[in-house]
Amino acid sequence: MIYHQPVLLKESIEGLNIRPGGIYVDATFGGGGHSKEMLKHLSSGKLVAFDMDEDAIKNIRNDERFLFVRHNFRYMKNFLRYYGIHKVDGILADLGVSSHQFEKPNRGFSFRTDGQLDMRMNPLAEKNAQIVINTYPEDKLFHLFREYGEIQIAKKIANLIIKNRKESNVKTINQFVEIIKPCLPGKSENNKFLAKIFQAIRIEVNEELENLKELLKQSVDLLSEKGRLAIISYHSLEDRLVKNFIRCGNFEGIQQKDFYGNIISPLIAINKNVIVPSETEIAENNRARSAKLRIAERKSSK
Repeated sequence: MIYHQPVLLKESIEGLNIRPGGIYVDATFGGGGHSKEMLKHLSSGKLVAFDMDEDAIKNIRNDERFLFVRHNFRYMKNFLRYYGIHKVDGILADLGVSSHQFEKPNRGFSFRTDGQLDMRMNPLAEKNAQIVINTYPEDKLFHLFREYGEIQIAKKIANLIIKNRKESNVKTINQFVEIIKPCLPGKSENNKFLAKIFQAIRIEVNEELENLKELLKQSVDLLSEKGRLAIISYHSLEDRLVKNFIRCGNFEGIQQKDFYGNIISPLIAINKNVIVPSETEIAENNRARSAKLRIAERKSSK
């Protein structure tokens, strides 16, 4: 059950430079498309895959080289050590929401169909979109729409939510869209605007940026010398964190240099410029439209 077509498959697998006997991590298993291709390059090696979504279990491969962990990749280091793995030769993460998740109305990821406001990557998690919309104070709502959605009129949206939820809890997607209707810019721009709104809520519900930061920090400890990190991101907030961390070793993009003027960072970028899908891939896979791939290699600790 491959529930979405993997994005930048050839480029990400080539970027990992997979060794047949190496140990690799697919931090976002999902439909298993990237994992399937990674296994083709392994002989005596091992692939460990992480995913929180119960639907991903249906895609688990019956292969002695494959180990599935149903958990958030932010705990990758702990779980790998539990299984006796202290170093890996490559880590891949495709940070996007799958088309499978978008197409299931009960998951609440899309504004195109009505359903419960949910947006949890992990259906067992306590915090969902309803909790965010119905309980967050106005200043916290303002912050998430401004920071995570990069929306200029975040204050107006937050105010509308506070005002309307006093009458009754907001439970469905249609209810929520109706509340923020006065803020919609106009027919041709509505979808783009709503996508930003839903992105902001989804990031908050799933703590996506915090998870990504943990993944990047842990990759430094986990990757063996010359081990590779391949990250596919879909919006500027994610890509900025990945770019800054690879280039500077921190999330702020602050360059620190050694005595010889070399930038101090545990990673080195393999691709000078960000890798984006070809026009052909975008035409065949709409999910690829905003994808960006960055590949880095672990420097020698000497």
